[in-house]
Amino acid sequence: MTTTVVQKNQGGLAATLAAGPDDQNVSEVINPATGQVSARYRRATREDVDSAVKRAEAAFKVWGATPPVERAEALLKIADAIEEEAEEFARLESEDVGKPITHARGDMPWMWDVMRFFAGAARVSSVPAAGEYANGSTSWVRREPLGVVGLITPWNYPLLMAIWKIAPALAAGNTVLLKPASLTPATTIKLVEVANRFLPEGVLNLIIGDRESGTAMVEHPSIRKISLTGATSTGKFVAATASKTLKRLGLELGGKAPVLVFADSPVRQTARDLVEFGFSNSGQSCTAPCRVIVEESIYDEFVEAYCAEVKSLVVGDPADPETGMGPLISEHHMNQVLGFIERAREAGAKIPVGGNRIDRPGWFVEPTVVTEVKQTDEIVQNEVFGPVVTIQSAKDDDEMLQLANDVNFGLSASVWTTNLSRTLRFSRELQFGTVWVNQHEYNASEMPFGGFGESGMGYELTAHGIDEYSQVKHVMVKPDLNA
Repeated sequence: MTTTVVQKNQGGLAATLAAGPDDQNVSEVINPATGQVSARYRRATREDVDSAVKRAEAAFKVWGATPPVERAEALLKIADAIEEEAEEFARLESEDVGKPITHARGDMPWMWDVMRFFAGAARVSSVPAAGEYANGSTSWVRREPLGVVGLITPWNYPLLMAIWKIAPALAAGNTVLLKPASLTPATTIKLVEVANRFLPEGVLNLIIGDRESGTAMVEHPSIRKISLTGATSTGKFVAATASKTLKRLGLELGGKAPVLVFADSPVRQTARDLVEFGFSNSGQSCTAPCRVIVEESIYDEFVEAYCAEVKSLVVGDPADPETGMGPLISEHHMNQVLGFIERAREAGAKIPVGGNRIDRPGWFVEPTVVTEVKQTDEIVQNEVFGPVVTIQSAKDDDEMLQLANDVNFGLSASVWTTNLSRTLRFSRELQFGTVWVNQHEYNASEMPFGGFGESGMGYELTAHGIDEYSQVKHVMVKPDLNA
C-alpha cells in the first residue's frame, strides 16, 4: 500500500504509514509539550498523489452516482463511530496539537454534529423548482458533484477542519484526497481509518506530506477543487497555482479579530470571557479575539480585570485536566511569536503580563498582554497566531468601528454591548464574515463560516455548503419540435 491510499476495511493505518529508521523521505511529528519526536511518517511523492487521484477517479464512477440516501447513511455511520471513539480522538488531538485534554474533549461533540448535519443536507436540494420559464420549454436544474476534490487542512484544528471539509464533499458525491498538516496528522489518520470502514474503496484517500505533495494536488489537472484552511500567504500561492487549471477554490485563511468592548458591558465578566476565548488553543486560532478595542471611559478598569484573569491561567502539561493553556505547535512558530513580542517592545509597547518563553521542555510562551500600541504597529496589523492579545482604547463608536475595520483581514469580530441600536449598526458595518455579540468563537452547523478580504473566499458549514462542492446544470426541453 502506498503512503496515500487507504483501502476499505484496512486497519492499522498509522503503523502502515510509519517510517522505518532507514527511510529518508519522512515527516517527523514533534510533541509540542516535550519537544521530542512522537512519530515518523513517509511523505507522499507526486507519484503517490497521481496514484491516489486515479483511484479516486475510478471510485467516483460509483460514488458520484450513489443515491443521496446511501451517502447519508454512510456519513451517519461515520458519525456514530467517531462518537464511540471520542476519547481516543481527543487524546490524539491533545498530544499532536498540545491542546489541553479538557478542551479537546469539549470539542468532540461538534465533530459528529457536523457529520450528521451534512448527512441530512445530502438529501435536500437547493436548486430551483422545475417549470416552464421560456420558449414553451420545461427547465430544471441538476446539482452534480464536481468529481475528485483536494482538501488541505491546518495544524491548529486538524480533526475539526477535516470533518468540515470531508462531510460536505462526500455528501455532494465527490471523491476526496485529504492532506493534513504534517505537524499534526494523527487524528486525520484515525478519521480516515474510521471512515473507510463505511465508504467504498477509493472514495477517501489520505495524503501524508509536505509542501511538495500539497503543490502536486493543487497542480493536478484531474482535481476539480481545492479547499484549503491555512495562512493567507499559502492561500495566495494556492490561488495563483490553481488558476493554471481553473480549479474551483475554497480558501479559509487568516484573521485578526477585533473585539469591541463598550462601557455598558459588564467589565469583569467580559474580561473573563475574552481571556477564555483569547488563549484557547494557545491563541492559535484564526478567529481568536486577539485585538481588543475598549471604550475609553472603562479602559483602565478593563485592562486591570483582563490582566488579572490572564495571570490566573494554568499553563502546563496538556494531559493534565487542570491545564488551561498548553504549548505552541513548534519551536519555529514559538520563535516567530516571541519575535512579534520583542519587536512590539522595541516599538514602545507595554507588556503588563507575560512576554517570555516559559523555562520548561516544549514550546511554551507565557500568555501575553500588549498595551499602548499604535494602529499601524505590526502586532496590530498582522496575525501573530499565539497567546498574545493587544488592547487599545477608542473614544466613541465611530473610532471603535474605524479601528476595527482598519486591517486587511475580515474573518470574525465581536461586539460587547447591551445597546440594541449599536448592535444593529455594528453588525451591518463591521467588514467581517462572522460578527458575534456578547460572545466569541461559537459556530453552528446550520450557519455559514467564511471571511472577507484577505481572510479568504467561499464558506464552510450550512446546508448550502454542499453547493461549494457541486456544479449545477440547466436542462431545457422543448417537447414539440414543430411548436
